[in-house]
Parts: sequence; structure tokens; C-alpha cells
Amino acid sequence: MIRTIRTEEITKTIKEMCIEANHYLSKDMDKAMKEAVDKEESPLGKQILHQLQDNLQIAGADTIPICQDTGMAVIFVEVGQDVHIEGGDLEAAINEGVRQGYVDGFLRKSVVSDPIIRENTKDNTPAIIHYSIVSGDKMKITVAPKGFGSENMSRVFMLKPADGIEGVKNAILTAVKDAGPNACPPMVVGVGIGGTFEKCAIMAKHALTRNMEERSAIPYVKELEEEMLQKINDLGIGPGGLGGRITALAVNIETYPTHIAGLPVGINICCHVNRHIVRTI
Repeated sequence: MIRTIRTEEITKTIKEMCIEANHYLSKDMDKAMKEAVDKEESPLGKQILHQLQDNLQIAGADTIPICQDTGMAVIFVEVGQDVHIEGGDLEAAINEGVRQGYVDGFLRKSVVSDPIIRENTKDNTPAIIHYSIVSGDKMKITVAPKGFGSENMSRVFMLKPADGIEGVKNAILTAVKDAGPNACPPMVVGVGIGGTFEKCAIMAKHALTRNMEERSAIPYVKELEEEMLQKINDLGIGPGGLGGRITALAVNIETYPTHIAGLPVGINICCHVNRHIVRTI
């Protein structure tokens, strides 16, 4: 049975999601941040985490952004194959939602229309949109505004198959070490292993949107997530990059089949707010 979704509803939903994601921490991130305070061993690290908590409470109470960098809107859209979109162009509807969210929500506009000429678009569009067609008659939308302090710390490693899992571990640690304080730790580390050059990067970005309380269903990947979190927290970078136990809150890994001659690894780091919100319409 075909179900119709109008573009006006999509625009309204995206607008609300952009505003909410930039003002309130998701429940899973809020829990992880509160737990981090108890786990942190460094007095200075604890102080920084308490300050971050104060910032989050003020942002929520006064309805101001949790970070001055309200990011470039990254949107994952899973469209059910039984959905019929009516009322206009889907991509235009999504970008209109972003425009309304950033303009009406008084969020910082950080997008430039050309990477070299760099004239601000003044409404934070266009968004970065990733589409996938799935079964069913619903549309699942994930909005993840991404600030560039952490985005600039992203890496892609085109490893050789012989590098194996140890090469993957080294790549992840190298990316985190190089990022240091620049990714506003405590960070969340998204990792994509496999696919191609672009696929591993998209997986790394998507991994950041996973609920923080969920671990991979693949046994060896779950073990790798836990091991890398331990090793990253052993680096001593700490909250704010000023030393401490809690450098990362989670390491989320996604995998995909790849070519016999390759082992692509993408690492996308996100700051302590790791904004993400999911709705289904």
C-alpha cells in the first residue's frame, strides 16, 4: 500500500529537528556526559566536565545553542519504497527545513556557497544529505549538525589488507592523537571500515548518530569498540585536552564488504555534544 507524505511535513519536521538538536543534548549523550563526571579521575578534568554540564543546563533553560558552532546540517534520510512524496521536490523540502530552522531559530549560519570564493549563504544551506531506499511506508530522518572544529580532524586511511586489524587500531589511535584538544573532548569517535574511499567516510559519519548505549551486533567489532575506547582513554588527552581519563565517551564502528586489494578506514570525530536527533514520519 502506497503512503503519501507531503513535502510540507518534511520541511516542518526538519526545521524542528535543527532547532532541537542545537539546543538540547540527546538523551543518550546526556547520560554519557553525566557518567563521565563520575569516571573522570583528574580534578581538572572533573572541573571541566562540570563546566560543560553547566553550559548544557544554561542552554536548555535559556533556549540558546549548546555550542556557538551550530554546524553544517548533515542529514540521513531513509525513504520507504512504499512512500510517495507529494507537493514538490524532496531535496528542496529538506533544504527549506534547514533554512527555516537556522533562520527562525537564530542559529549561526556557517555555510559558504563556494569553497574558494566563500560567500556566506546566510541560511546554512545547502545541507549534506545522504539518501537510502528501504522497505516500508515510512521516512526515517536523522539530523546531525556537525561543527568543523571536530570535522577538520577527520581522516581516511587506505590501508593494505596485510595491515589487518592492527593497522585499523593504529589508524584510529593516530587520528585521535593528531586531533588532541582540537576536537573538543570528551569526543565520540565514529569509524567506518571497508567499502571504498567514500563509503568508509560516510559510515564513520553515520556511526556518530548511533545511540550511545548500543554496541555493535558483530562480536569482533564490539570487542574492537571496547578496546579502542580503553586505548583512547589511556592517551591522557582528557576533557578539554587538559589531561585526564575521559578523552572519549564512545567508539562506534560500522563495517561493509570491500575489495580484495583494499582496507579503507574512515575516522570521523565529534565533540562532546555529538548532536543527533532521529524522527520517523
